[in-house]
Amino acid sequence: MASIKMIDEDKATGKVKKIYSEIKESLGIDFVPNMYKIMAHKPDYLETTWNKTKAIMHDKKGKLDNLTKEIIAVAVSATMGCEY
Repeated sequence: MASIKMIDEDKATGKVKKIYSEIKESLGIDFVPNMYKIMAHKPDYLETTWNKTKAIMHDKKGKLDNLTKEIIAVAVSATMGCEY
C-alpha cells in the first residue's frame, strides 16, 4: 500500500489540472504518470519539475531526438537499480 496519496486527475484543480493536461499532451499519453501525481501535493514543485523535464527531455534544439533521450533515461534507471 502506498504511503503517499496521489492526486488523481479527476481531483486536480487549478495549476495542477493545467500541468496534468500539458504532461499528457506533451508525452502523447492519456494518463498522468504516478510520479507527477505524488508531486501535485506541492503545485509549485510539480510545476518546477515539469518545466525542468520539458527543458531537458523535450527540447527540439538539441542534438538528440526524444526517443534517444528516453532510451538513455531507461538505461540509466536500469543501471542504477531503479525499481520504478
